[in-house]
Amino acid sequence: MQFTFDIHNANQQYLQITAKIKVSKAQTQLFFPAWRPGRYELGDFAKNVNHFQVLDEKKKPLSFEKTSKNSWFIQTKGVKEMTVKYSYYAADLNAGSTYLDATQLYVNPVNCCVFTDETFNDPITVQLNIPDDWKIAHSLKGKGKKLEAKHYDELADSPFICSADLQHNSYTVAGTQFHVWFNGIIKPDWKRLLQDFEGFTKAQIDKFGAFPSKEYHFLFQILPINAYHGVEHSKSTVIAFGPSYSVFEENYKELLGVSSHELYHTWNIKAIRPKEMFPYDFKKENYSRLGYIAEGVTTYMGDLMLLKGGVFTIAQYLYEMDAQLQKHFDNFGRLNYSVAESSFDTWLDGYVPGAPGRKVSIYTEGCLLAFIADVYIMKQSKNKYSLDTLMRVMYEKYALKGKGITEKDYQKEMEKLTGTSMQWYFDDYVNGTKSYREILLTSFDYLGLTMSEFPLKSEFASYYGGKLSENTHPFITAIYPDSPLDLSGAMLGDQIMAINGIAVNNNVDRWLRYFGKGKIKLTVLRKGVTLSLNMTTSNKKDQTKDVYYQGYSVSLKPELTQEERDALQVWVVASYRK
Repeated sequence: MQFTFDIHNANQQYLQITAKIKVSKAQTQLFFPAWRPGRYELGDFAKNVNHFQVLDEKKKPLSFEKTSKNSWFIQTKGVKEMTVKYSYYAADLNAGSTYLDATQLYVNPVNCCVFTDETFNDPITVQLNIPDDWKIAHSLKGKGKKLEAKHYDELADSPFICSADLQHNSYTVAGTQFHVWFNGIIKPDWKRLLQDFEGFTKAQIDKFGAFPSKEYHFLFQILPINAYHGVEHSKSTVIAFGPSYSVFEENYKELLGVSSHELYHTWNIKAIRPKEMFPYDFKKENYSRLGYIAEGVTTYMGDLMLLKGGVFTIAQYLYEMDAQLQKHFDNFGRLNYSVAESSFDTWLDGYVPGAPGRKVSIYTEGCLLAFIADVYIMKQSKNKYSLDTLMRVMYEKYALKGKGITEKDYQKEMEKLTGTSMQWYFDDYVNGTKSYREILLTSFDYLGLTMSEFPLKSEFASYYGGKLSENTHPFITAIYPDSPLDLSGAMLGDQIMAINGIAVNNNVDRWLRYFGKGKIKLTVLRKGVTLSLNMTTSNKKDQTKDVYYQGYSVSLKPELTQEERDALQVWVVASYRK
């Protein structure tokens, strides 16, 4: 197969793509990917296709019929090679998209490259017709403007950025060269960045024993607006991040976090992969209940490797843990739907809020379950093993042997390390909805940590049970069940206009503190209709039982036992740093 990319009239953001494909049948079925790995929902990328045509060797049109939203039947009787031409609308700029403007061509081939079953495993060449002064950041083989892929799966997994503005540096760990590319408005602090990247990279390789490839590329799209998004690939990652001025200032920890997360995916999901996705089927949904491993373990380990690698202090790491606890306890879907069920349903509503209280996050709940498993393995093995050990076993025993994993595989290997049944873990927490609170407290205690709970700064959240958007007249974005706000008849999306007859101006909490506890009259606007709602709160001095939304903080105990110190040392520090 051969793909050619042309960028005429880049301001229109239509990328011209030509694909030459060998054919051997009288009728050939052509496909467009329905989704992209790393985002477990349908992308329906064919919606961006325009000016679609198919030609034979003599440039004569071939007749075709669209048979589904992402497939065509091409009449190829007597034809040995067909040429497929189309324009692809490339106007979205994120870590998993394809984008074109006057300054860059950024391609995720899984968005925009067609394929057939018959040629799926054939070698592929890519010709880039771009300006001579543009650099190319990519992980494929090739020279100049011509790239090479072993087969379609490798092409689909190999994004590239072409731009005159690319900035590059690199570092080497354990024989692998790690390239760092920045595109966009950015002044890289290379010394600081490379030192920190080397820290978490060493920690990760230390845990798995080796890196899967000899080169790896961090491809950063730096934007002047708020952006935080990463997508994993076998030999690279694309990370969209911004605004530019924050990258090496207040958002630097977040940059490190998403970078470590995406690097960990090189082993966990690109190699250690659910059986249902081994190999990927780009034509349809690839359902799996193992999102808590793919994304949950990666979320946990991504941050933990920053701690183990000496990039984060324990206080910085625990701050990230606090955020996961906050999201967990604020989501009442934890009472109704398991993380395994929520994983299966990412294809339904996994990346949008969805119906309130319906589901949980494979990232948040998966992260906490990974922490619980990590500590339990440590405790049962007297700190000889940990979740690091388990993931290395999954990598060496399954991934390196070309096997996808199942939940039974994960449980079996976990039980070998703990020496005891882990059925409770999977029944109660992975596939059930038992509260995490007690098992989290037990896990924290083993490491010499303690979790505290406290009222939030927001009066409305803590004592009335509601969360608000940041507007002059804020909208209600969350309601705590059976709270004063809930019992008042308030609905999500109600816009608060006044409190006790006083118009609000982004100052709801201040007016609530002013009026004090007791009865409060809330004036809201609901779908064009003004309504009055009555809230009643306790006016008792001791209101500890009347706090709804709370904050969560994990910290070290003032004094640790020797057993706690030993466990904490194993948990915090990578073996090569001891």
